[in-house]
Amino acid sequence: MTRRGFLGLLGGAAAGAAVGVPLLSGLGGSSSTGTLLRSQLPLPKPFTLPLATPPVLAPVRTDGTTDFYELVQRAATVEILPGVPTTIWGYNGSFPGPTIVSRSGRRTVVRHRNQLPVPVVVHLHGGRTPPEHDGYPTDLLLPEGMDAHAARQHHAMGTITRGERDYVYPLEQRAATLWYHDHRMDFTGPSLWRGLAGFHLVHDPEEAALPLPRGDRDLPLMIADRAFAADGSLRYPSLDPTLLHTPGVREPYGAGVLGDVILVNGVPWPVAEVSAVRYRLRLLNASNARRYRVALDPPPPRGSGLVQIGTEGGLLARPVAHNGIEIAPAQRFDVLVDFGRYRVGQEVTLVNRFGAGPAAQIMRFRITRGGTDDTRIPGRLSEVTPLAQASATVIRALHFRHGDVGGMAGWTINDQPFAPDRSNAQPRLGTVEVWRLISDFHHPIHLHLAHFQVLSRGIGGPGPYDTIDLRPSEEAAIITKFDGYAGKYVFHCHNLEHEDMAMMGNFVTVK
Repeated sequence: MTRRGFLGLLGGAAAGAAVGVPLLSGLGGSSSTGTLLRSQLPLPKPFTLPLATPPVLAPVRTDGTTDFYELVQRAATVEILPGVPTTIWGYNGSFPGPTIVSRSGRRTVVRHRNQLPVPVVVHLHGGRTPPEHDGYPTDLLLPEGMDAHAARQHHAMGTITRGERDYVYPLEQRAATLWYHDHRMDFTGPSLWRGLAGFHLVHDPEEAALPLPRGDRDLPLMIADRAFAADGSLRYPSLDPTLLHTPGVREPYGAGVLGDVILVNGVPWPVAEVSAVRYRLRLLNASNARRYRVALDPPPPRGSGLVQIGTEGGLLARPVAHNGIEIAPAQRFDVLVDFGRYRVGQEVTLVNRFGAGPAAQIMRFRITRGGTDDTRIPGRLSEVTPLAQASATVIRALHFRHGDVGGMAGWTINDQPFAPDRSNAQPRLGTVEVWRLISDFHHPIHLHLAHFQVLSRGIGGPGPYDTIDLRPSEEAAIITKFDGYAGKYVFHCHNLEHEDMAMMGNFVTVK
C-alpha cells in the first residue's frame, strides 16, 4: 500500500476530527500535538524504582585512527513495569541501547546486525555524517533472508544491504550529546516506540578543559513516554502491527501518539540518589510527540536551578540560567544542577509543567549525602561565531502544515508530501542560507548534516537555543552554513507521526 493509500484510511472528515481536536489544545504554545493513548494495566507508583544508566559500549577493536563497535538489533523481553514482562526491539536487546562515547575527530565505525523481522535504518542524530552513512530513510538494512523485492513494494529504494552493514562517522564536529535511532521511511514512529534509540556522546579538548561534572555526575537522561497493553506489551496504534506492509496509525492518533507512562532511561518515574554537589544532566526528549517543560520542584533558593550549558550543536558561548526549559521531541539540552543548594535528606522532583496527572512528573532526585565539589560554572564555555544574515546567498520559505495529499489528509511541506526523488533545496557547499519556517501546529524541525542558529521567532523573539521547535501559527527564521559533505539529506518534523505521514523533505548539497 502506498502512503496515499494509508492516508486514505483516515478519511477526509474523520482525519479532520482526529487531527483538528487534539491540535487545538496546543494553540497556546504550552501543550503537545497529539492524542493520549492510555495504558490498560495499573501503573506503578512513581519514585520507587532506581534510575538506570545505559552501559557504555566497549569497542571490539581500535587502531591509530578508528574505534570499531558492533551492535545487534534484536527483540528482547525486559521488565519495565515491576513484575510485568515486555517485549522490546533494542540495540543489543536493551532500551535505551548502549551509550557510545567518541572523541571529536576520531573516526567511529559501528557495525549493525539486523535480527529483527523488519528492515531498519540507523541515523546518528546530530552527526555531521557523509550521506551514505547518514541513515537516509530508504537505505534499508534487511534481516537475513528477507527478499529485497518485497522491501521495494512501497517506494523506490536507496542502497539495500542484508544482514549487517557498517556506518562510518568521521565526527569532525564539536563535543555534543548525540543519539542514534531508527529512521526507516514510514515506520520511524513505531520503531522508536518499541525501543530503537541510544546515546552517542562526543567529547573534545575544549570541553575537557572546563571544570564540569564528570564520571557518575554526568548523567545522560533519555525521557520518553510510552503506553502498555493489558499483557504488558508496548501499546501503539499501528495500522499494521507487523510493521511490514501498511504504514500509519489508527484515528485519532494521526496528530501524534502520547503515552501515559514517563520513562527515564527505560525506567518509569525513577529515583536517583545524588550527593549535595553539582551534576550535569544531558536531557534528551525521545518521545514521539510529547513536549515537556522541565523544572525542579521545589526550586532551589533564589531560583534558576537549571543552568544550560549546551544544546544539540554543543556548548553554548556562555551559560544561561532557567527556571524551566521547554524540550520538544528529539531536542537535547545539557544543564547543570547544583544539589548543594538543597539540604541533605531533601527530595527534588524533575517535573513536567506541560503534563497532567502522571505525565506531570518525570523523576526524583534524593540527596542522600554531602560531598566535595571541585566543579564550577565558567562564565565562558565556548567560542560560538554568529552567522551574519547578510552573508546568506539564498532565502527559502518552507510551510509545515496539515493539508491535502492527493485528496486525503496528511502532513506536508510546501503542500507536498515526502518523495525520495524530489528535492526541496540544493544548497552549495560553503554557502550560507536563511530558511523561513512557517507552521500551523507544533512541528519540531530537524535538519540532517547541518546545525543552525535561530535568527528570529514570531512568538517571544529570538531564543537562547540553536535548535527550533515551531509553535502553532509561528514563523521562525534560521540560518545555517552548509559544509561537510556533498549528497542527499532530509529535513523533517520530529513529531514522528507527522514524519511518517509525509512531513519530510530532501535537500541536496552540491559542490
